[in-house]
Amino acid sequence: MAYRLHAAGKTVNPPSHFLRYPDRPNSRIIALPAHIGNPIRKSGIKWISSFPDNNASNLARASAVLILNDCTTGYPVACIEASLISATRTAASAALAAERLSPDPFQGTIGVIGTGMIARASLEWLLFRAWQFSAVNLFDVERHGSEQFSSWLSRTYDLQATIHDRVDHAILDSSLILFTTTTLEPYVSDEVLFDHHPTVLHLSLRDVCPNVILASQNIVDDVAHCLTEGTSVHLAEIETGNRDFVAGTLVDALENRFELARDRARIFSPFGLGVLDLAVGDLVLKAALSSGDAVAIPDFFSNSARW
Repeated sequence: MAYRLHAAGKTVNPPSHFLRYPDRPNSRIIALPAHIGNPIRKSGIKWISSFPDNNASNLARASAVLILNDCTTGYPVACIEASLISATRTAASAALAAERLSPDPFQGTIGVIGTGMIARASLEWLLFRAWQFSAVNLFDVERHGSEQFSSWLSRTYDLQATIHDRVDHAILDSSLILFTTTTLEPYVSDEVLFDHHPTVLHLSLRDVCPNVILASQNIVDDVAHCLTEGTSVHLAEIETGNRDFVAGTLVDALENRFELARDRARIFSPFGLGVLDLAVGDLVLKAALSSGDAVAIPDFFSNSARW
């Protein structure tokens, strides 16, 4: 619903704002303001940090809060822990794209490049949507991450994974490829790796080099948002001077506005829209209110009366 509302012009989704650290270029905090219209009618902002060095001390890389505002008065109505919301909307979006963009969905082999929380949430959503993988291929620059992921898969879903020491091996053996790394610059440059025409969920946005992007069919969540901040598709735009290599958005794919390519890889690059966080956050708020789990702070705005 959120994607369709956005495509219909019933949302406001300004550019994300990045707080970066000169002494820690791999760390950042991002602000995603947004508004979504009927039937949700919420405004708000997600404030999400990404500190990859946290992993060394077994602390999750990402932490986030979501503020929901009443769009009539502008007053905040909820403050919600949002790292799970963020992971869930990312994973659900990836699963939707996998179903729509794969020539033969719900089967085949999957390669997981980067084995953190987003990879785990995405695979859970794919399995929830009834995908049945004949093989699971894992690669992480830290092998221990792949080992933990493999153990979780075996323990939770009775799925056995193959751990690869080279990223190209994980790609070559997979019909569905999931990129969920924290890389800052593209590193996958060999177009031959994609000669088997896989569906690629490029969630981390900066793994694939521009030449691979240009040799593939590209689908994004929002063209203007995704072609920015040094993403792979942004670098491809800089290289070519145009956006002709973008076939369309996920909503375009859902509405059959273009034909899916079967003779090359199909790459989904979602920048991540704040309206998705609002939609999921609104569901969480309603569930918390219904179950009685929401904690009300009635005097939070002590000076709300003008006189």
